[in-house]
Amino acid sequence: MKSKSLSLAPALTLFPGLKPPHKTLLFHQISVLVITFLAYASFHASRKPPSIVKSVLGPTVASNLTQVDSGWPPFNGTRGTHRLGELDLAFLTSYSVGMYLAGHVGDRIDLRLFLVFGMMGSGIFTVLFGLGYWLDVHVLGFFVGVQIVCGVFQSIGWPCVVAVVGNWLGESKRGLIMGIWNSHTSVGNIIGSVVASGALEFGWGWSFLLPGFLIIFVGVLVFLFLVVNPEDMGFAHSGMDIEMSAEAEIHSEENQQKVESEEAKLIEPDNSDSSSAIGFLEAWKLPGVAPFAFCLFFSKLVAYTFLYWLPFYIRHTAVAGVHLSHKTAGLLSTIFDVGGVLGGITAGFISDMIEARAITSILFLFLSIPALILYRAFGSISMLTNISLMFLSGFLVNGPYSLITTAVAADLGTQSLNGGNSRALATVTAIIDGTGSVGAALGPLMAGYISTRGWNSVFFMLILSIFFAGLFLIRVARTEIREKFSG
Repeated sequence: MKSKSLSLAPALTLFPGLKPPHKTLLFHQISVLVITFLAYASFHASRKPPSIVKSVLGPTVASNLTQVDSGWPPFNGTRGTHRLGELDLAFLTSYSVGMYLAGHVGDRIDLRLFLVFGMMGSGIFTVLFGLGYWLDVHVLGFFVGVQIVCGVFQSIGWPCVVAVVGNWLGESKRGLIMGIWNSHTSVGNIIGSVVASGALEFGWGWSFLLPGFLIIFVGVLVFLFLVVNPEDMGFAHSGMDIEMSAEAEIHSEENQQKVESEEAKLIEPDNSDSSSAIGFLEAWKLPGVAPFAFCLFFSKLVAYTFLYWLPFYIRHTAVAGVHLSHKTAGLLSTIFDVGGVLGGITAGFISDMIEARAITSILFLFLSIPALILYRAFGSISMLTNISLMFLSGFLVNGPYSLITTAVAADLGTQSLNGGNSRALATVTAIIDGTGSVGAALGPLMAGYISTRGWNSVFFMLILSIFFAGLFLIRVARTEIREKFSG
């Protein structure tokens, strides 16, 4: 038997006065959304510095193909961009491998403690990378090793936050709510870009130290305040809709009072079907998991290529005949993420309205192809066209990426064929995002090599990837269309 006090966040058990007088389900749902939003935004903020400092660490490009021997050894010289790409590969490979393991573990242990463990480790190793500046480290193995370990810690975040949010939210308006919530990815990128770019003038080490300390601080907040399951606060059922009737609220409060008077009583037996974690191979066989996972492979390849190389691309591509500074290029790249925020929200809203996740994803994917062509062809004409086309590209590229990693993963992890088992959420989420992360590892690596041949080749790779991403969802979209007409 497990007491309720052990399953609650420490701040709620050590400091009862922190509890609101009327503890409604809506209050706790909003609290969970805010805490997990901050948690994953800090993950992405600490993940952003490598892309900001690329233009400082790597060789300076005098023209499209000529590199000047400057920068921070071992990332300077003619092989500098290759090594920067390999650094991204080290992080993202360990991240993708760790994602599968993290989802498997996350369905079996305390999600709050596991999430905090990932945040603390991510913060420590982000800081350690930055210390290479003051310690005057020029050994490639040091930076690669730090990125590998940091990638493993970073992989813990996503399965945990999606599983927690999935526990608290039902399917009604899940796409819109999680679309808004998933803006933490872009918000984190923006915060990381602003902080890292602002600190760059004091030395590139500061660009890592500040985001590293940020995620550690937010990790403390998560440890103190995050509640993983509605049952822990006395609500009878997990996965409730965020809109509740007055009668349901009263019923929930009565349940909570009952649980508070019987702290040792469990809401649900540990040996029930809903509390048993699903197997890894069994989760792969759930309908829709494989198509969306492989779609995300190519979608995330594109998104992460922009995440890691966009500031570098802007720095070395003249806008209206002028090359921008390191700081300006880093700040300007946030426009892509601003578009991504609105793209994720819009994709979630549309998918809720038409009740078709695959159709919405395909629409965004195929529209992003002409957007990228326009950005490459006309983005250098003026600052206005650059900003406009970058915003449009972020809007369309991040829309399906956001939708698949949140609402789709939550839908597939709690579908009826799985008996609504919420403990499959972390495993299914890890499978989908882990597969996507393999693509995320390959994209920046290939960009590092292909960019030496010219940026037209990089954009061709991105457009081809988007095309393949859409192809994987054709069958699922056809099923959705058939259901619409048959219904």
